[in-house]
Amino acid sequence: MRWASMRAVVAVALLIASGLAAAATDRGTASGLPVPRFVSLKSDKVNVRAGPTKDHEVVWVFTRAGLPVEITAESENWRRIRDWEGAEGWVYHSLLSGRRTALVATKTKDALVPLYEKPDMESAVVARLQSGVLGTVKQCANGFCRFVGDKFDGYIMQTRLFGVYPNEKVQ
Repeated sequence: MRWASMRAVVAVALLIASGLAAAATDRGTASGLPVPRFVSLKSDKVNVRAGPTKDHEVVWVFTRAGLPVEITAESENWRRIRDWEGAEGWVYHSLLSGRRTALVATKTKDALVPLYEKPDMESAVVARLQSGVLGTVKQCANGFCRFVGDKFDGYIMQTRLFGVYPNEKVQ
């Protein structure tokens, strides 16, 4: 009787342990991708809803493809997103792209952010970008991102972008 009880306890412990191991490897999201993460808008018209179904009201509409947004939650085929102003809502997954884009973020609206020739603040400044300038993030490492857009290509300090996390490596 004692061995039978002991085997039952061991069996339960193994089930719990295997469940915990599965939970540790499962990202706990509908897509299996990490949350939070940055993505971009695929379309020029993206409805943002109050909840994760088409029955929820549209609270606003994005009208510019390529804008970066942060996915903060997932529910089946819906993604809760946060924009650069901190507003959140739900978007259907197919309206989002894994393409990495970013917006230049400045401390004051009129400030300009230097874009360097190389990932080094001692290198030549090739442009000065205003807040809200949109570009594609090609790679990030060591605090700098290669940032490419309409008529510019260079390196910007990673902390000056909405669309990448501090110290995130982007390949």
